[in-house]
Amino acid sequence: MELVLVTGISGYVGQHVATELLNAGYRVRGTVRDEAKSASVLKNLGGFADTKNLEFVKADLLNDKGWDDAVKGCAFVLHIASPFVLAVPKDENELIAPAVEGTQRVLNAAKRAGVKRAVLTSSVVAMTSGRASGNYGTDSWSDLTNPGFMLGPAIGKSGDGQSIAMIAGLISGKLPMVPQVAMGMVDVRDVAKLHVAAMKDKKSAGKRYIASTAEPVAMSKLAATLRGAGYSKVPSIKAPNFMIKMMGLFDREAKGMVPELGRMISYDISDTVDSLNWEPTPIDKSVLEMAASISK
Repeated sequence: MELVLVTGISGYVGQHVATELLNAGYRVRGTVRDEAKSASVLKNLGGFADTKNLEFVKADLLNDKGWDDAVKGCAFVLHIASPFVLAVPKDENELIAPAVEGTQRVLNAAKRAGVKRAVLTSSVVAMTSGRASGNYGTDSWSDLTNPGFMLGPAIGKSGDGQSIAMIAGLISGKLPMVPQVAMGMVDVRDVAKLHVAAMKDKKSAGKRYIASTAEPVAMSKLAATLRGAGYSKVPSIKAPNFMIKMMGLFDREAKGMVPELGRMISYDISDTVDSLNWEPTPIDKSVLEMAASISK
């Protein structure tokens, strides 16, 4: 039984990836920065998979210590741990250091250990940040899986995802208006399945896969779907763009939305569909099941 290292196993995506691996018959070793998180992850995953083949190791993306032990004996590495936030950080190194230095630490340790393959999680933002509306493909800029805005149910209390915070804000009424932004979206369970598929497929070596809707989905569409399902606190009023821009002067999350206003980015996902036999989960299903998991 092959052993797979999953970095960032306590997060929204990491827990789904670990579940997919365990149910596919792999042993899983997950990295956590705080060993106290191991118990909650074990409890969360216990409701979705047999956790007898799950173990944990302490490792931090900003520290060399622990990574050689983390990858020891692993056939594969799935590098999920990397920060993604809507808010513009006060210091860009809050994102850059874990993303760049952390990835280098993981890959260097994997190389020293003779790991067969590493699959890295990036984001469609890495392909389209600062670019105009248009259609983008895997040649637009990382073996990488590039997911869009992720939806779908959380496992346990893994509510650290930015998309979870956004949907929670809508269904609770905390967000009084809906921003006029549209983006590529994907079900988190699809992202987990694609990671495992890319890991297993020898032809995937060195390739990039986009996990997203081909066409952008408007936040107003998600809001309408939620209202139609009985989430009465979800706003129907669209936030004027000038208001988001004004708020961006003092609110970092609003500032993070400003570049998305008016942009319509589509993606060429044909290689993901064809090479990995992907059948995307309908986004309406994803957002409703996410809302249901948040409301429990």
